[in-house]
Amino acid sequence: MQDEAFMDRAFWWVAAAVAVVIVGAGYYYYRTHRSPPPPVAQGPLPAPAPAPEPAIHHPIPAEEAAADTVAPPALEDSDVPVRTALLGVFGDKPVSEFLVPKDIIRHIVVTVDNLPRKKVAVELRPVKPTAGATVTGGTEDALVLGPQNFERYTGVVQALRAADAKQLMRVYFHFYPLFQQAYENLGYPSQYFNDRLIEVIDDMLKAPDVQGPIALVQPRVFYEYKDPALESRSAGQKLLIRMGPANAAVVKAKLRELRSAIIEREKTTGKHG
Repeated sequence: MQDEAFMDRAFWWVAAAVAVVIVGAGYYYYRTHRSPPPPVAQGPLPAPAPAPEPAIHHPIPAEEAAADTVAPPALEDSDVPVRTALLGVFGDKPVSEFLVPKDIIRHIVVTVDNLPRKKVAVELRPVKPTAGATVTGGTEDALVLGPQNFERYTGVVQALRAADAKQLMRVYFHFYPLFQQAYENLGYPSQYFNDRLIEVIDDMLKAPDVQGPIALVQPRVFYEYKDPALESRSAGQKLLIRMGPANAAVVKAKLRELRSAIIEREKTTGKHG
């Protein structure tokens, strides 16, 4: 009988222990496998902040934009219309001879942006490479930029001299939205291309008028100006020096005309950004 009582009590102790394990396991399962509570309803997410508008210091004259009743094409479709417009400014021969016919606006924007820097991407210039190689004079130990080198730029400089600055600016104003788009695509979403153009013109007008022989060195493949003060100039200024003083004077005069076509018109309309 005592053995039976002991077995009976042992049975109930074991049953109680099993029950505790089962209850504990069920509670653990419930805590670890229950579905998460439904998300709390939220209002619509706030709209992203719009990109900042470009800070404008030299706006395109307002009356030019208002008078332009023909919208410019899409940037990717602009080569033929831009080339046609430039034909009316420069004529067929200069456009055919000097203008790169593809991605005209993009190449102009990239080149303008690069001119105040140390280098210009040659493969992205809107004009074809200058014919011939750099002409040097002097001796091997005392190289100078040969006067004949200046003649390599005669054709493009003459075409620029003959161009009507106001007519050229009308083309620029008409296609300006595409210039701005191409400039923003370069990574300047909050800057204004016309401001950059004025900045570049001002930089090129600071190019020194170098008279007399211009000494060169050739440390590597390309020639460099021997005078560190000249070699440290921007790419645009060094281009004017390379053209020679007479050609540079023509280019500077046209740059002043183009600048005035923007700035003076801006003053008369009272638009100063």
